[in-house]
Amino acid sequence: MFKLNKKLLISISAAAALSLGLSACMENVMPSSETNTPALASIDGGVSYPVKNDMTGPYHVNPQVAKDAKKIQYGRVPTAKEYEEWNSDIMPDGTGLPEGQGSVEEGEEVYESKCVMCHGDFGSGGGGYPSLSKGNAYELHDTLTNQRIKPDTDGPVRVFGTYWPYASTLWWYIKDAMPHPLTDSLTDDQVYSLVAYILNINEMEIDGEEVDDEYVLNREKFLKIKMPNVDGFEPNIYGPNGPDNVRRYFSNPANFGAQKYNLKDPASRCMTNCQEKTVKVVYIQGAGISDFHPPLSEVRDLPVEKSTSAFDAKKAYTESCAMCHGAEGMGAPVVGDKVAWAAYTAKGMDKVYHNGIKGTDAGMPPKGGADLSDSNFKSVVDYMINNSK
Repeated sequence: MFKLNKKLLISISAAAALSLGLSACMENVMPSSETNTPALASIDGGVSYPVKNDMTGPYHVNPQVAKDAKKIQYGRVPTAKEYEEWNSDIMPDGTGLPEGQGSVEEGEEVYESKCVMCHGDFGSGGGGYPSLSKGNAYELHDTLTNQRIKPDTDGPVRVFGTYWPYASTLWWYIKDAMPHPLTDSLTDDQVYSLVAYILNINEMEIDGEEVDDEYVLNREKFLKIKMPNVDGFEPNIYGPNGPDNVRRYFSNPANFGAQKYNLKDPASRCMTNCQEKTVKVVYIQGAGISDFHPPLSEVRDLPVEKSTSAFDAKKAYTESCAMCHGAEGMGAPVVGDKVAWAAYTAKGMDKVYHNGIKGTDAGMPPKGGADLSDSNFKSVVDYMINNSK
């Protein structure tokens, strides 16, 4: 919670500082001609206008609001240490990437200890968490052009190895946000080992060398990783010219399939009465579904809770609770740990039930995210506690 509040505090300050920067930039590029002259093409293909004579383009602005916007009214300027903690991006060119090393074998051990309960065996995914691998990244990369034009058509396989353009994002994401809910708890060497393992299960190579079971990844080797989809996105947003590349890309409608035919002025944006009067407008007729099988029900009664007589608490625990209560390092009391559970049951079972059903500030969602009735959820709690005595 402290880390979240800290980042929120810094983000507020950063947003205020950004507002100042944008205001200064707009003043610097203010044209000497009319106020409706665009100052700079916006990132999505539109244009932005400078503020001049209390107007931006054809619109009036409140000068007092513009003046007050230059003041930081919320938050505070972060300390150097806070900014260093927040500014932890790892860039594709290696900026921010620390020294360290880790092997595939070590990464598998860390994965089995801290990751498998959410991402599945060998990164196969499951339980609502994304897959990290579906096989050979180079072969599956070709599926990204697949179109699901028929019900049985194979669609594109989008996982780390096939889809992500840079491995640096994976390193940063693991370091800063994993494992849930103990974020930022892994050492740099552990992160290197996990990245090596994920490269291994994606059957990838580095500088022509296969990332096999014996492979040891370090900073030098990491910087030689070339992802199959590194050139698979457009426009090119990487580097100092990225924003200008995006502006140029979206200034040409042909780049993204936009249709500007039959418009009064195809070169400009328009919000009302944009098409020529000669354009024929045809409306869809008879669309929609009216014959439902079975018919739609108008009953609004709450569903009746099923009897717990045939409820399998062990099965429900395995399917819905074991990912957090079945392994150490997830921040939840592990089933079988008598001491850990005693600290909770000492407060009384009513309190244990209440916290489990309603959720806690420590990160547990109501009922652990499971779709269970209150009585069935209590049975699962009883199962975990009885197996921890």
